[in-house]
Amino acid sequence: MTNDYSTKPESLRCEGSLIARELRFSRAMIFAIEEINNSTELLPGIRLGYQLYDSCASVLMASHISFQILNGQDPVFDRNSNCSHSGEVVAVVGDSGSTPSISISRIIGSFNIPLVSYFATCACLSDKQQFPAFLRTIPSDQFQADALAKLVKHFGWTWIGAVHSDSDYGNYGMTSFLAAVQREGICVEYSVSFYRTDPRSKIQRVADVIRRSTARIIVAFMESGDLTVLLEELAQEPPPPRQWIGSEGWITDPQLMAYSFCAGAIGFAIQQSVIPGLREFLLDLSPSEAAASSVLTEFWEDAFNCSLTNKRVCDGTEDIKILKNPYTDTSQLRITNMVYKAVYAIAHAIHNAVCQKTNATTKCEKDIRLKPKQFISMLKKINILQNGYPVSFDANRDPVAFYELVNWQKSESGVIELATVGYYDASLPKGQEFHISRNITWMDGGTHLPASVCTESCPPGTRKVLQKGKPICCYDCIPCPDGEISNTTDSPDCSPCPSELWPNAQRDACFPKPVEFLSYDEVLAIILAAFSVSGACLAIITAAIFFHHRTTPIVRANNSELSFLLLFSLTLCFLCSLTFIGAPSDWSCMLRHTAFGITFVLCISCVLGKTVVVLMAFKATLPGSNVMKWFGPPQQRMAVVFLTFIQVLMCTIWLLLSPPYPMKNLSTYKEKIILECALGSAVGFWAVLGYIGLLAVFCFVLAVLARKLPDNFNEAKLITFSMLIFCAVWLTFIPAYVSSPGKFTVAVEIFAILASSFGLILCIFAPKCFIILFQPQKNSKKSLMNIN
Repeated sequence: MTNDYSTKPESLRCEGSLIARELRFSRAMIFAIEEINNSTELLPGIRLGYQLYDSCASVLMASHISFQILNGQDPVFDRNSNCSHSGEVVAVVGDSGSTPSISISRIIGSFNIPLVSYFATCACLSDKQQFPAFLRTIPSDQFQADALAKLVKHFGWTWIGAVHSDSDYGNYGMTSFLAAVQREGICVEYSVSFYRTDPRSKIQRVADVIRRSTARIIVAFMESGDLTVLLEELAQEPPPPRQWIGSEGWITDPQLMAYSFCAGAIGFAIQQSVIPGLREFLLDLSPSEAAASSVLTEFWEDAFNCSLTNKRVCDGTEDIKILKNPYTDTSQLRITNMVYKAVYAIAHAIHNAVCQKTNATTKCEKDIRLKPKQFISMLKKINILQNGYPVSFDANRDPVAFYELVNWQKSESGVIELATVGYYDASLPKGQEFHISRNITWMDGGTHLPASVCTESCPPGTRKVLQKGKPICCYDCIPCPDGEISNTTDSPDCSPCPSELWPNAQRDACFPKPVEFLSYDEVLAIILAAFSVSGACLAIITAAIFFHHRTTPIVRANNSELSFLLLFSLTLCFLCSLTFIGAPSDWSCMLRHTAFGITFVLCISCVLGKTVVVLMAFKATLPGSNVMKWFGPPQQRMAVVFLTFIQVLMCTIWLLLSPPYPMKNLSTYKEKIILECALGSAVGFWAVLGYIGLLAVFCFVLAVLARKLPDNFNEAKLITFSMLIFCAVWLTFIPAYVSSPGKFTVAVEIFAILASSFGLILCIFAPKCFIILFQPQKNSKKSLMNIN
């Protein structure tokens, strides 16, 4: 664009390359310049001139044009007019693509000529060290990449595919997008690129990647021409339903809406707008005007399928007003408005530089030569409203980003139409930029949101374990180990329950562990208690029988005093087993072990006394022996008391220093609590138990020595057998006690007490009771002296 030029271009460069949309952009620029030139408020008295070039989307052509602009090779001004500073380029509007814009800006930027682009969105152009003279009226792709990432995050998609143009627009845009989704924790299954001129084999490979992928969401950061090539390839063998997410480069292209497998596509587009008078200006084109320009000629001939130069001459009946193509379609003015804003931004910058308002009039100095750096400074300060739309630039010379969220929706007639369903405004506070205003139609034609995840969410009770060699969104759901829970979805770890709690079956909550002890409600406890009471009753009945027949020879011959004391101790032994049943308490824990230890020592002491009496009685029958006077009833009682006192003393010391106490056993079973009695001092427990064992072994040895005494002293044989049972039971008890889990430890201890007690009472007293009750004829002194 140059100043002081009032004629329209004679020709557009690069004949045959401008499509209808690009032609509309060019004509919109001319329309804006003519509006400004006819304005009495903006640049009054000054007319803007212009020259149009076509870069053909080619870097080489763009570079060539840039040098033309700098060298002034083209007649960009009317030499017959009274122009000051003719041909001096003030600013350049363009280019449509990012790659050509990079080339142009590098060249003309060296001379501080500003380039104001309306469609170059590459984030790389925001780098002011490389492109100090570049400005644009369209937002940077950095904003769009962030918006697309937030869109994907908003709908809960964590597994997506990505395809982009192999150009500066696609490469930089996709790089920004991938960085944004990585920050959002979204995984990308694949990211592929191509350019429309690539071999078909490469485009086929890209299409095959899309067909084979498991991601149902495809984010396409592409230019319209590139996507057209890809969709044509996919149309040969349509992939499974995919939800397409589009960038502004293609999402509003009506020609792409013909591909039915893209129905429901959603993406961000430049805000649509209305430019009053533009449609009339575009339609104000006659065949003669079209014939004056090679590009307009090509457009006219393609649009009406006739020729302005050859034999198939256009007959003049062609009516551009009924023509339907991108040139005449002004229903979705988006990028066209960016062209319009770019022209007005430059015009306002010139106005601010050369015009001053005095009183009610505005005067502009035509002879002022604009300094390039000064003009760039004026341009980047522009902050106006043009046609209701803001025109301003931030520190990177980018406009404030505002996108419409658009959706391809099928109308009642089955035609896919563009519908605005929300917006993204980067000027709003963080977290409030994204807004959806109406229902969205998805790939299946409905409003049900499609899902796209590599792995379904892990439910509570499981944890995520990443799959080797795959992105973080691909994982296995592993049940929490024993004792641990997870109560949230997609939990990365399981947390252990507190020591007294245990997970439920679903492993998503902790509940109190069941408490286990040998309760009277259990069958095992009832059986043991029954045997215990039966044993005590049996001892009492035996004592009653002995007391009733206390004068009989068989009772008197078996040391009745020790027998009654033994029966008393056995009764206590049977009853002490009851203290092992029920929930442990401080008193029951102390009582059960000490009562067991003392009563059994009392019992063994009595048996030991009876054994010694047998031996002493044999010695007393020898001539000249007076042994019995040394072990008479007083000595027997003293021996029992002394031996029992030692056990009482050990139990007292045990209780005073480290007594047994109730405890919750959390280690035997992970899933339940065992209530049991801790020994307190293990030394005390094993000392008490060892003392019993020592007396039992000593008693057993003496009984063995007395077993071959004359038959009238046959009680030694019964004691031997009873002590054999006693020792066998308690030798078996030790490993069983150590290895039995939980409440069965208590059951083993009760069983040992009952078995040894029954062994003593049955072996020692049962034969005598049988004679007393069923064979009374043998209960005589004569019979006892002659038993065979």
